[in-house]
Amino acid sequence: MDKPRSRPTLLVWLRPGVHIKRWLILAGGALILSSLGIGLILADLYRREPFPEFAYYLTLQFIPRLPRGIVILAAGIVLQGLAWYRFSRSLLGAILPGTSGPVIRAAIERRYLQAGPRIVAIGGGTGLSTLLQGLKEITSNSTAIVTVADDGGSSGRLRRDLGILPPGDFRQCLVALADAEPLMARLLQHRFREAGGLGGHSFGNLFLTALTEVTGSFERALEECSRVLAVRGKVLPSTLADVTLCAELADGRIVRGESAIGHAGSPIRRVLLDPADAPAHPAAVQAILGADVVIVGPGSLYTSVLPSLLVGDLAKAVRDTSARKVYVCNVATEPGETTGFGVDDFVRALKEHLGDLGVDCVLANSNLRPAGRRLDLEAEPVELVRMDPDGWARGRLRVLGADVINEANPVRHDPRKLATALARLVR
Repeated sequence: MDKPRSRPTLLVWLRPGVHIKRWLILAGGALILSSLGIGLILADLYRREPFPEFAYYLTLQFIPRLPRGIVILAAGIVLQGLAWYRFSRSLLGAILPGTSGPVIRAAIERRYLQAGPRIVAIGGGTGLSTLLQGLKEITSNSTAIVTVADDGGSSGRLRRDLGILPPGDFRQCLVALADAEPLMARLLQHRFREAGGLGGHSFGNLFLTALTEVTGSFERALEECSRVLAVRGKVLPSTLADVTLCAELADGRIVRGESAIGHAGSPIRRVLLDPADAPAHPAAVQAILGADVVIVGPGSLYTSVLPSLLVGDLAKAVRDTSARKVYVCNVATEPGETTGFGVDDFVRALKEHLGDLGVDCVLANSNLRPAGRRLDLEAEPVELVRMDPDGWARGRLRVLGADVINEANPVRHDPRKLATALARLVR
């Protein structure tokens, strides 16, 4: 029997046991008692002891008692509100640098996020980090399961030279989920100029590499980096094994290496991992089995999404979990990988590689003519064929169209739009 589904609206999903009101009521009652006590003491002194003449004007004795009381009460409420507002801003600034607003609101928001749904996102690359930017506004219980097949650029160099897992996708996910100062995020994303031994490396990749050597493991490095950045959620590798992504092309060739697949010059027939029996990271399997929602994608189909799920134990965990399962289709095709693909082609490729994952629904972009300027002229919108306002059913699979495109960069998802659409979709 399936466990009850969590409703995706923010107010229903995020329902913590916040007990702030009772303490506010107690504090208000204590303030009233203190005020009454002070008033009684002053009244007694006023009757027994002579006061200077200015006290007559200071205490508004020339005004009738009822209007005088209303004026004094209003002044007290205004001053208390101003004092509390300024105090909460100062306190919050000390506790959470870079944050503004009342401390109570910030505390409630944090409790809401901590009580949010358990969401697992599987993939890699820019697509996964974009998704995580939106999810961190919904819950602090998100887990990113990241592919480890990257062998290009800075990540590939560090992987070959030092034998560590490629840190690039992990860095992007950590920054996306970070609650740290914007400067720290910019620092981790900073890439050194193409000169000298550090040319092309990003500081975040080097930081994770150094943490791996200091802590003794890549897993521990991720944990410590998450603590430093105040990450809302977890970032986990799909496997700790040293895997190579291979592709069988339509012309019969076999291409090895994630970075070479997109430039092979022939359509991709299928991709596979070497070794094929790489064990899944146990924490990743546990996160999937304990999730409320599992999201596959978005990201490069053959080089980001499929490599994670080709780890056999992870695909099995996705099939076995009772969580709601959603596939987020890309908004644009990727030259050299998915040229000419529509939503049906993406779904068919998933099924051909992995069989039936038990996906409940597919979220696809419905805005095929965005107002923004297309930055990559080789990429085309992914067509949402036979779309109607409510989506359509294909057996158990439901496909829903929504405007999730980034108007400034139409080949990418918009994090906020995507998170909002996912919340509506899994309702």
